[in-house]
Amino acid sequence: MREVYEFLKKCDTYYLATVEENQPRVRPFGTVNIFEGRLYIQTGKSKKVSEQMLKNPKIEISAFDGNKWVRLQAVVAQDDRFEPKKSMLDAYPQLQKMYSAGDNNTQVFYLKDAVATFYSFGAEPKVIKF
Repeated sequence: MREVYEFLKKCDTYYLATVEENQPRVRPFGTVNIFEGRLYIQTGKSKKVSEQMLKNPKIEISAFDGNKWVRLQAVVAQDDRFEPKKSMLDAYPQLQKMYSAGDNNTQVFYLKDAVATFYSFGAEPKVIKF
């Protein structure tokens, strides 16, 4: 899991895919954090992506660093506790202008049943499950 985290941090931007009814939706994301041994992402409850993940928690994440890329399949689980929200916002202080751990909008999800596959041209894929 740490290798996936470090890769996503290195890329800075990753692409999160959800499903809305039967239509895939993809958007850039940038938040990723490890808290209590779980990999977390963050959004706002007022966004459509939140509604999509609550309705269908299966997601995919993809990121590319210029040499290799990852495809990460997972199921998200909302964690509405104050502590993981605070940990995320401490890791991304620039978001504290828009979010706070105690507001009614900040939302964090942890990834479970995750399968990350790293690819690069000319090398065998590397699979990490967590």
